Amino acid sequence: MAGLLALSRTIDRANEFIGKWVSWLILLAILVSAANAIIRKVFDISSNAWLELQWYLFGAAFMLAAAYTLKQNEHIRIDVVYGLFSRRVQHWIDLLGHILFLMPFVTLMVIYFVPYVSLSFRSGEMSNNSGGLIIWPAKAILLVGFFLLALQGISEIIKKIAIMRGDMDDPNPFISAHEQAELEAKALADEVRS
Repeated sequence: MAGLLALSRTIDRANEFIGKWVSWLILLAILVSAANAIIRKVFDISSNAWLELQWYLFGAAFMLAAAYTLKQNEHIRIDVVYGLFSRRVQHWIDLLGHILFLMPFVTLMVIYFVPYVSLSFRSGEMSNNSGGLIIWPAKAILLVGFFLLALQGISEIIKKIAIMRGDMDDPNPFISAHEQAELEAKALADEVRS
C-alpha cells in the first residue's frame, strides 16, 4: 500500500500544480476578451480568432482543472442525501462512484479522443469561422484534461481504500452545509467578540 500511496501523492502534486497554474488562464481569457471588446468598439475591427482564443482559454482552464477539483473534493454531489449516511458509507459511495462511473467514463473519453485529436492534427483542421484558429489544440486539451482526470481518479481510489483500511487519515472529512454554516457563524461570533 505504501507504493500506491506514493503514486497517489505524486498524482496529487502534479494535478495540484497544473490546477493552480491553469487558474491564470481565466485572467488571460478576461484580458483577451477586454482587449477584443475595446479594439472592436474603438477601431471597429473584429476577429474570430480572438473570440475563439477566449473559448480555448476558458475551455483549457475548465478541462485542465477538473482533476484538481476532484482532488480538492469539490465535485458536485447531492450533499443532502450524502450527508445522511455515516462517513464509512460515504467512503463506500465515493469508492464505488469512482470505480463504476468515473473511471469507465474517463477511460472511454481518453480512448475515443486519441484518434479524434490525431486526425485533427494530421489534417490541420481549421475553424469553420473566417479567420478562425486551428482546432487540434482545443481537442488536445480535452484529451489531456480527461487523462489527468483519469489519473486523479486512480489517486482517489487508492486514497479511499487506504482510508477505509485505516492506512491514512481522511484528508477531506465531510461537513454538511448545516454544520459548515454553524462553524462559520461561530467563527464570526468569536471574531466580533474579540
